[in-house]
Amino acid sequence: MNGDFTSYAYLVSAICFVLAIRGLASPETARTGNLIGIVGMAIAGAATLLLPQISTWLFVFAGIVIGGAIGAFIALKVKITDLPQMVAIFNSFVGLAAVLISGATLHDPSLYGMSSGAAMGLQALIEIALSALIGAVTFTGSIVAFAKLQGLMTGSPLVFPGQRAVNGLLGLTAVFATLAFAGWGSEGAFWGMTALFLVWGAMVVLPIGGADMPVVISVLNSLSGWASCGIGFTLDNPLLIVTGALVGASGGILSYIMCKGMNRDLISVLLGGFGGETAHAGPGAAAPAGTVKSGNADDAAFMLRNAGSVIIVPGYGMAVAQAQHALREMVDLLKREGVRVRYAIHPVAGRMPGHMNVLLAEANVPYEDVVEMDDINRDFATNDVAFVIGANDTTNPSAKNDPSSPIYGMPVLDVERSGMVMFVKRSMATGYAGVDNPLFYNDNTMMLFGDAKTMCEDIVKAF
Repeated sequence: MNGDFTSYAYLVSAICFVLAIRGLASPETARTGNLIGIVGMAIAGAATLLLPQISTWLFVFAGIVIGGAIGAFIALKVKITDLPQMVAIFNSFVGLAAVLISGATLHDPSLYGMSSGAAMGLQALIEIALSALIGAVTFTGSIVAFAKLQGLMTGSPLVFPGQRAVNGLLGLTAVFATLAFAGWGSEGAFWGMTALFLVWGAMVVLPIGGADMPVVISVLNSLSGWASCGIGFTLDNPLLIVTGALVGASGGILSYIMCKGMNRDLISVLLGGFGGETAHAGPGAAAPAGTVKSGNADDAAFMLRNAGSVIIVPGYGMAVAQAQHALREMVDLLKREGVRVRYAIHPVAGRMPGHMNVLLAEANVPYEDVVEMDDINRDFATNDVAFVIGANDTTNPSAKNDPSSPIYGMPVLDVERSGMVMFVKRSMATGYAGVDNPLFYNDNTMMLFGDAKTMCEDIVKAF
């Protein structure tokens, strides 16, 4: 009877998780989707506590209290710009959990109704090995990704001669170690194999640059899901199988969307060598590619008020400055003047898909004013002013007309076709791709140097 109750509870939880992902597809329903996911996880946790294998609730509740307190603290303190780092570090915990559960299953398989050691069965040993492989690579790879995004180590690719050969040798050795473990089934072989997997995970991510790191995080997120799915098969837990498959599949789809948004294939991303962060001259220094025309808030206010149509292009700089509320106030004033204002969203604006949508939703920007790149690109030709706030690579015309550029072929927003382009930037520094934007030196471009939030507030005052 208890088993039937748990199965039904797991089924309800799985349905909640599917509905949660569906809700997260839009900022308008994201809060509801998140709440449904929380309810599903609560049901799953309560049902698991009723399983006969749970002999004491003390350690379980201790873990829930400690983990919940840490999670609540992080949720209250983390900045919206640090969400990719948070996702990376949480991915690492999921990977580590997969490794530890695999080790625990091997150490005492009787808890799960399995035989010990080599008598456990080849299928079970292979499942444990694969879960350890995916979990270990996810753990150390996510740690490196977190360190790169957090600035604890350089965002440039860390490469050395023969690195790909070394990584290939490590991968081949990992395959042989897995085969050896499947044959022996000993704990010593398991932990030796896991140590090799941990080193391999770090070595795979080190040569990948900062520009590609969001894609890597998405891939690692997908891997963490598949690791959970593998553990589900080992433990014969249908909920782990379902939820792991959901996370793995959704992470894979997200990785595809991000690669498509940058016109990069996943293999080239994982091979690394692209995305070093470099800084160009500041606004007071000589421009590397032409003459820069700079303006101030009064100039911007005059041009914006006299425009018939304005398209806002938000980027990571807006997120860093937390300028979305000041921008919303500026837009409200423009609308009162009869100016048509819309927001153009690039698929990979910021550091993760949906990053800009979340920020704008936080400032209560109407959803109908937010338009995706494919739907608004054709409108730039008849637009008066493109107001680019903190974006760089996603507006770079080199992606369309410079075959030698590292970002050539990446879909970008055609802001240069507007009558005037205003760029709000702190300096002339490049974006995460490390590529200069020739649009800065066009005759119809005006640079507005300064903090994005302060600039928007100054424009409001100028109105």
